[in-house]
Amino acid sequence: MTGSGSSGWPDLDYGSWRDTLATVHRFAQVVGKVRLAGAPRRNHWWHVPFHLTGRGITTRPMGDPGGTDPIFAIDFDFLDHRLEVSTIDGRRAGFPLAGLSVAGFTRELIRSLDAAGVSTRPARLHPFDLPDADRPFDQDEEHAGYDPAAVTRYWQTLSRVNLLLERYAADWSGKTSPVHHFWHTFDIAVTRFSDRHVDPGEGADGVTREAYSREVISAGFWFGDDEFREAAFYSYTAPEPAGLPDEPLRPEAARWLERRGSHLAVLTYSDARRHPDPGAAVLDFYDSAFRAGALRAGWDLGPNASPGGVTDPRAR
Repeated sequence: MTGSGSSGWPDLDYGSWRDTLATVHRFAQVVGKVRLAGAPRRNHWWHVPFHLTGRGITTRPMGDPGGTDPIFAIDFDFLDHRLEVSTIDGRRAGFPLAGLSVAGFTRELIRSLDAAGVSTRPARLHPFDLPDADRPFDQDEEHAGYDPAAVTRYWQTLSRVNLLLERYAADWSGKTSPVHHFWHTFDIAVTRFSDRHVDPGEGADGVTREAYSREVISAGFWFGDDEFREAAFYSYTAPEPAGLPDEPLRPEAARWLERRGSHLAVLTYSDARRHPDPGAAVLDFYDSAFRAGALRAGWDLGPNASPGGVTDPRAR
């Protein structure tokens, strides 16, 4: 990770894979909705996101051990570019990803679940918080871009960022989320909690209320969108304390970005990639953004410090 220079980090020009990104995002939302229907609920929606594997991303095992369905998992393989449904009793079904529209992907997924003996289905197979949220997935023939090389670069980048976030997470022994890949906004993130209770307000929807019922500082990476057309590492503090964007960030290329009424600390992927040691630059960025939020929000950092993942001072 560190010392690799830019050569170890794939090119992620947003415009060159915009259509593929939009399609794969919706593929992930279809499968994510199955995960939402089939997994036991956990605080802050931790049961919903994907985790990484050595070849792609996975829902992890899900299902009701006492129910009629077998325990099952759904995996994206971004090297062979397939989706696989597998069950605890050995049944498997899957299909190639390239060449499918979102509608075709949805039909193939349902067929694969049937073939594996899985009856779990999401209650609402529509996009969540996307511009086409009113169109069912099985009617979406518009999104059909799938460039296998671009998808592999996406997964290779996820893998690198995943390990950076794991290293960053190690330094905090307080309540911390898993490192996970959200199908909602298609980012990968880890969140630290102060465990102060927060009321998100009467206007907040149920998803937001559960996600931000405690004070948090989150660090992550996302692939860009039509509003911000490049991949970037980010951090935010919620609720945002007064004066947050006045705090300094490292490295020099990092900056505060006003977005949707709050401020993100941002280090673009291209700036990190140009750094002599991209991994070290990203970790420095996450640390500076966390300390900015913790200072302004009044977190007591001492009790939860665990440098390098070690909590026992004698072992350091």
